[in-house]
Amino acid sequence: MQSTRKVTEDIIWVGCDDRRTALFENLFPIPRGVSYNSYLILDEKVTVMDTVDASVTAQYLDNLTYALAGRSVDYLVIQHMEPDHCANIEELMKRYPQMKVVGNAKTIQMIQQFFAIDTDNRVVLVKEGDTLSTGKHTLHFVMAPMVHWPEVMVSYEETTKILFAADAFGTFGALNGGLFDDEVDLDAEWVKDARRYYSNIVGKYGMQVQALLKKAAAFDIQMICSLHGPVWREKIAWVVEKYDLWSRYEPEDRAVAIFYGSIYGHTEQAVNALACALAEKGVKRIKAYDVSTTHVSELIAECFRCSHIVLASPTYNGGIYPPMENLLTDMKALAVQKRTVAVMDNGTWAPTAGKQIVKCLEEMKEMNVLDLKLSIKSALKQERAEELDAFAKQIADAL
Repeated sequence: MQSTRKVTEDIIWVGCDDRRTALFENLFPIPRGVSYNSYLILDEKVTVMDTVDASVTAQYLDNLTYALAGRSVDYLVIQHMEPDHCANIEELMKRYPQMKVVGNAKTIQMIQQFFAIDTDNRVVLVKEGDTLSTGKHTLHFVMAPMVHWPEVMVSYEETTKILFAADAFGTFGALNGGLFDDEVDLDAEWVKDARRYYSNIVGKYGMQVQALLKKAAAFDIQMICSLHGPVWREKIAWVVEKYDLWSRYEPEDRAVAIFYGSIYGHTEQAVNALACALAEKGVKRIKAYDVSTTHVSELIAECFRCSHIVLASPTYNGGIYPPMENLLTDMKALAVQKRTVAVMDNGTWAPTAGKQIVKCLEEMKEMNVLDLKLSIKSALKQERAEELDAFAKQIADAL
């Protein structure tokens, strides 16, 4: 049974929801699932915009066959060659032998890397600024390298003023029938997943996202069709503003997130005391996360959201507690920057994690590490209440 939605009268969403996959890219938890979006343009020349993941091929082919209503496919536009979007290229080429594959030079190279298929005489090679007319629709191709793969391009359709945006403006989460942003509960369900998707998938490439935003600003965009998540039509300004903020590495909120590791509970106890001290100084909406039980993708998303971060770690084997070290590695890899950071460490005989954390932070851009550190030996005692208060005060003052 098909499950399709009309984007316009002649552009149809033929994508699929996936609620069975536990880990996106076998890495990121997706408790709300994920959508793989593909779009069909019914015109004089029938055009498919990207395909879907192999895990949902059967449903996808049902959707596409239903929407085609006996017609064939003339063009397959490939905007992104990641397997969750390109998995069905070979299948469509076999089903529709007259179909042309539209892509840039890097796209065609990657097709040969993924598939053992003959693309001779079946390729329409495009570059920046090229157009493709399908009849009453015209696609303008815009290169978007490293958002977030080198071959990525996006396509602006001038008649409907739709930007087919590849992975840009995407988010985790299955659509559950609600295709458009005004059909879903953005605040309750989608904002966190949009932030976590961006920060972990695209976060490293802020400069390239800024370049794409500048190119996109030249078009009158009335709808954004991403390859994951809802179609943006009401909240376009909102999602573009978020992408601008995130890609400039500016925090969304003046807020404090505390990331801590704790082996036997003593560091956690100190963190709880710190949180109370911060609250007493007027700091609101404090968030504390155990790095051992919170997936690192959630922590990275909070790094992108919050202006101020506290890192509290035990010393472990003379180094940083491994889950905390993992967070720091991801922070560096995903270009977290422009944050104010306070550092706390613990160690029964040699609390050295703090110095090593500072060294890691020095390898990141524009990280303001607060001068006053708090170093604990085993447990935070009451006689050090004034030190804790001073540590909390510098964080509150920095806000």
